[in-house]
Amino acid sequence: MNDPKVNLRAMEPEDLDELYTIENDREVWNVGHTNVPYSRYALHDYIAHQQADIYADRQVRLIVENDEKQLVGIVDLVNFDPQHRRAEFGIVVKQAFRRMGYGRLAVERLLHYAQHVLHLHQVYVLVDAGNHEALKLFQQSGFQEGTRLKDWLFDGKSYHDVRLMQFFF
Repeated sequence: MNDPKVNLRAMEPEDLDELYTIENDREVWNVGHTNVPYSRYALHDYIAHQQADIYADRQVRLIVENDEKQLVGIVDLVNFDPQHRRAEFGIVVKQAFRRMGYGRLAVERLLHYAQHVLHLHQVYVLVDAGNHEALKLFQQSGFQEGTRLKDWLFDGKSYHDVRLMQFFF
């Protein structure tokens, strides 16, 4: 089986509807750091005013698209710390494109960017300890599993532990 092809690119105003759907997916909220819906206006404003400079924005968010120019997901580096040359890794692959290899390729592309363009020393990710697919994805991509943070995420009903995973260049 041939691997799919992925491209990482900057966000464009045309991505607004897809971004709105992804950011307001409650399933994603339970594994991330946000729990409030985003308005179209707020997302449009974000796309329009991001400086595309990780030093100014302290983050970079990129669209993952396939050969057919379909938006399959989003990857980002947030909580950028230039002094310590590290950032937190994030990824969301749309449901229709999961388990097809896009996530693994997107992780590889963003790691390459983090090392060769941003010259980071490490990236880290916090993964819900029960999200076995995400844990496997990051393990297979070379992330080292570290500390377990107890009761780190709250989904509205219960607390979930997370695993801190790090990738060193």
